[in-house]
Amino acid sequence: MTKHARAARRRFLGATLALIAFGTLTLPGGAQAQSWPQRPVKVLVPFAAGGNIDVTGRLVAARLSERLGQQFVVENRVGGAGIIATEAVARSAPDGYTLLWASTNVIAITPHTNKVPYDPVKDFAPVNALGSSPQVLMVNSKLPAKTVQEFVAYAKAQPQKLAYGGGGGPGSAGNLIMALFLKRAGLEMTAVSYRGSAPALADVIAGHIPVMFGPMSEAHAQRANANVRLLAVSSEKRSRRLPDVPSIAESGYPGYHAVSWTGMLAPAGTPKEIVKRLADEIDLAIKDPKFGDQLLSHGIDPIGGGPDAFARMIASEIPVWGEAVKIAGVSAK
Repeated sequence: MTKHARAARRRFLGATLALIAFGTLTLPGGAQAQSWPQRPVKVLVPFAAGGNIDVTGRLVAARLSERLGQQFVVENRVGGAGIIATEAVARSAPDGYTLLWASTNVIAITPHTNKVPYDPVKDFAPVNALGSSPQVLMVNSKLPAKTVQEFVAYAKAQPQKLAYGGGGGPGSAGNLIMALFLKRAGLEMTAVSYRGSAPALADVIAGHIPVMFGPMSEAHAQRANANVRLLAVSSEKRSRRLPDVPSIAESGYPGYHAVSWTGMLAPAGTPKEIVKRLADEIDLAIKDPKFGDQLLSHGIDPIGGGPDAFARMIASEIPVWGEAVKIAGVSAK
């Protein structure tokens, strides 16, 4: 082989190796995405174990582990009203190995009540919405109100004299849902803050306060309690969990809809193929009757629909909760 031939061969091999290296670095949207996942995937949950957000995140993680051949490991990274975990995912590599189990709180509420180090829209790639859970308008059974209309009439007859229970502080979903309802119904009531919804509900049952919005799980457990009456759910349509309880929308306030939801987000820039694969698996899970029954047992009405639908939902939810925060007078920390 001549000197020139050897030099040409070296140049050819060098160029080939460079192309291979370049291809390897730019494959996440192609072949690497197709072979994903090749190692365990971390799913960050911003809240403590045991709550509905954690439980639904674990249900989805278990399903994905079974279907995709790698472990989807749930990590409860609590603190900062969910900000710590949410920021961690926003700053993670967009390679499909760190995901966020998101909720209304960290995406649509907390950015209005706290100065957050992430953009709830620009820093994430929406994967899919799993489901939503309305809150339930509950009153002490001694109140002369068996419907939403009767309660509104009763409250208007004594303006500023009634109090409502707010579990979890001024920026909690229950408090904000109540703020939206009071504004829509033209009512004035005083908020009584509680550390959580359970002690607030205990006081409604005991008659210390007349009314509150509470989580579906707690309301469902009280459906046979003679001391509390379930007037309506905060979703636009009735919930499958409480099909006999009307919605506020059908009770004279069309269009009223304020619910808590959960879903999966990935860091912005995550390959679309990975996002779609995750989204498709969540949609398949929702259609599985056994999985659907598990959601229903936790008061979750399924959503699904994929990344674009989830992105539209987030875009519509953020201003709704921003309005609620403003009405409730919650100032940003």
